[in-house]
Amino acid sequence: MPRLAYVDGQIIPLASASVPVEDRGLQFADSVYEVCAVLNGRLLDWPLHLARLGRNLGELSIAAPMADAALSLVAKRLIAANRVTEALLYIQVSRGTAKRDHGFPSARAPTLVMTVRPFDFAQRVAQQSKGVAVISVADQRWGRCDIKTTGLLANVLAKQEARDAGAFEAWLVRDDGTVTEGGSTNTWIVDAGTIVTHPQSPHILPGVMRAAVIEAAVAAGIPLVERPFSLDEARGANEAFITSTTVPVLPVIRIDGHAIGGGKPGSIAALLAKAIWNRIATQTGYRP
Repeated sequence: MPRLAYVDGQIIPLASASVPVEDRGLQFADSVYEVCAVLNGRLLDWPLHLARLGRNLGELSIAAPMADAALSLVAKRLIAANRVTEALLYIQVSRGTAKRDHGFPSARAPTLVMTVRPFDFAQRVAQQSKGVAVISVADQRWGRCDIKTTGLLANVLAKQEARDAGAFEAWLVRDDGTVTEGGSTNTWIVDAGTIVTHPQSPHILPGVMRAAVIEAAVAAGIPLVERPFSLDEARGANEAFITSTTVPVLPVIRIDGHAIGGGKPGSIAALLAKAIWNRIATQTGYRP
């Protein structure tokens, strides 16, 4: 059946869904978004995604399009209407439509768009057993990466550079040599049995899966430190991995062609991956 989208109160065919030309999300990237996993027809970590969406709207002074309970109901209706059980729910909220002017328009209703697309989460199992390669690129993003805005041009360019190099992801490196995060993932290394990841700051997105992995590491008694790490440190690490809503603990075995951990996934990443799959099963009943 044709895919369906939600646009400002209507569920309509995706092919005919649209927003006005002067929507501020289109013209200024004056908008935020969320991506939530749907597994076994159920939303994973939905309260955390709702909380982050609300926080980001507040950071940009964009009005919430509706209450959380109403948004939850609409999201579930859209998922059901698309007749999918494994998918990604995309939510975007812009400041609304107004004549093109940089300053905030007065009394404009926000624009709410939601889409659902099938996604094969089981594909990650094979990737977890083999690991993936990443490259490093300069971090050219704006100064508030903690806000999940649709202004993703620097990320797009980084991801394309990785694709052109035959890599799965691009790691973003600041001028001081520290790794912040990936083009669409959080970054981690393991140094002598201790997990290291960049602390929450304006330089990284506070990933929902990042929080889940920290929780899993603490529960397993694995030492964890939130601090910046350098690209050189990552290249010499025992293990490395990435995480996101679509990438639950994916081992990194090469950085810029340099083998990590002998070029094989490590034991700590494997342990955390198992913990996250168990978390997913507990919430949704899904097992790959």
